[in-house]
Amino acid sequence: MVFMSASRAIQETFQKEYAGEKGFKELYKQRLVLFRKEEKSVVRVEKPTNIARARKLGYKAKKGFVVVRVRVRKGSGMHTRPKSGRKPKRMGIRKLTRKKSIQSVAENRASKKFPNCEVLNSYWVGEDGKNKFYEIILVDTNAPEIKSDKDLKWMTSPKHRGRAERGLTSAGKKSRGLHKKGKGSEKHRPSLGAKGNKGK
Repeated sequence: MVFMSASRAIQETFQKEYAGEKGFKELYKQRLVLFRKEEKSVVRVEKPTNIARARKLGYKAKKGFVVVRVRVRKGSGMHTRPKSGRKPKRMGIRKLTRKKSIQSVAENRASKKFPNCEVLNSYWVGEDGKNKFYEIILVDTNAPEIKSDKDLKWMTSPKHRGRAERGLTSAGKKSRGLHKKGKGSEKHRPSLGAKGNKGK
């Protein structure tokens, strides 16, 4: 008999749900219906939807932590069709993507909504035809519980202020190309701007 940790069991349950396996597909649909009915695009939640994933990213069930669910539109956004004549391929209205990922946009919105907190990390919780839903883990850096936590007291340093806006989270670093290492990623460091944006 193979024993499995509770965290691993919860994680596998969510993976089955997101994969649309029989018995879990309906649960995922019901969750998305509730997400869509929320009036505000940034909603504070009592506890993470995917607890196992949140724990991996640094979440702890203690004072100083805030979990927020953010709804962000899918796609590349609206682009104005040029009035002057040109080839259809030069119109520049389709397949245009922003330099920042949608997950990074969600983190920025959560950070703006809670200015006294810093973004620790975020994870995907669902999507439909129009929107994507992310849960953002925020940390109140002024909370004494955080200041005394050996795993998180690094966030109280002034140099970590505005992490989401400066692209210092996992999603932000990926947008900046810093997730790549080794041969072929020479133009990504120290920053894209320093290398004349040749890294993208």
